[in-house]
Amino acid sequence: MAIRVIEYKCNGCGLCIKSCPQAAITVDNKLAIIDLELCNYCGSCVSACRLRAIAIEIEKQAKEDLSRYKGVWVFGEQFRGKIAPVVLELIGIGRRLADDRGSELAVVVLGDKLDKAAAELAEYPVDKVYVYEAPELALYDGERYSRVLSDVVRELKPEILLAGATTTGRSFMSRVAVQVYSGLTADCTSLAVGKDDGLLYQTRPAYGGNVMATILCPYTRPQMATVRHKVFPTSPRRNSGMKAQIVRLKPKPQLFGSSSEILDFIEQCEATVNIVEADIIVSGGRGIQDPANFALLEELAKTLGGAVGASRAAVDAGWIPYCHQVGQTGKTVCPKLYIACGISGAVQHQAGMSSSETIIAINKDPDAPIFQIADFGFVGDCLEIVPLLTKKIKAMRGEA
Repeated sequence: MAIRVIEYKCNGCGLCIKSCPQAAITVDNKLAIIDLELCNYCGSCVSACRLRAIAIEIEKQAKEDLSRYKGVWVFGEQFRGKIAPVVLELIGIGRRLADDRGSELAVVVLGDKLDKAAAELAEYPVDKVYVYEAPELALYDGERYSRVLSDVVRELKPEILLAGATTTGRSFMSRVAVQVYSGLTADCTSLAVGKDDGLLYQTRPAYGGNVMATILCPYTRPQMATVRHKVFPTSPRRNSGMKAQIVRLKPKPQLFGSSSEILDFIEQCEATVNIVEADIIVSGGRGIQDPANFALLEELAKTLGGAVGASRAAVDAGWIPYCHQVGQTGKTVCPKLYIACGISGAVQHQAGMSSSETIIAINKDPDAPIFQIADFGFVGDCLEIVPLLTKKIKAMRGEA
């Protein structure tokens, strides 16, 4: 693949500069100049040029030597130096995949002032921790992060790249896949290495969870997947005193450009309510009838030492913030106890909570789908049953 500027058509207007996500174009003497080391041939400049002065020519190329790609990588998602819990789960499955491939397991973490995070990751069963530090990476920016990670991937060539299917992972890993010309399987619930072909078998739910699809990426590298939180167990720390090698990567300031600017970071309820980590969740849906009735669920959750969740219907109605939403378009949870109050249990909601250890359903409709996966069920009005449950639990504990 080649890209060129048609000199007699270009007038140096600069529209291509504004459109280039790689900051790979400059104008000199009314002529656009493309830095081929930065260009990823995305075609943005071709679309932006009104004079059709930029052309991408696709040439037949020899098949890439995939044997140059080695190792399993985990994207070490962090926020203000705190490692996301899903990373520790990915280390566990990543270790197994790396052992099956006879290769190294590495974690790559982007951000600023990462000494503590790197030291923590080094205590887990990984071989290397790649640290890419720069003040511009202190706060997450999808455009900037994807450009940096893509550059590191092209340079070091991992065979497998895993990330959590979190808000961050979902928002920028697809950008990375496009920039390195590979595929991405999102929201995986199972990963395994094929015994015969050595490929990564990536399994994810499709069609609202009604079908499980296994996807392969045989022609490009790295093989990329985002993995749902709570699907795999958390990796234990090393038993021995050995620690992983910490490798500090040299930052490239030319990669830090972004079309957006972070003016301020406003803490929302995610900072205080993390239903993903809760062992007990009391969730409400449209059946609670009024947003004020969430107070009943909050009291039950407080009594049990749990958190409050919600269905998409309740969130869309504005009854409760999005950070409480459980389901395919919300959070994937796996608590020890999940109590569904006034939730019918559509497949989209089940996709986010069906792996809970124990499920209790409370619903007026005896034919509600939630009862099909529930371990225990109450057919009745949750506005009557929830207060009774709270009162009974407090009485058993000797509370007023």
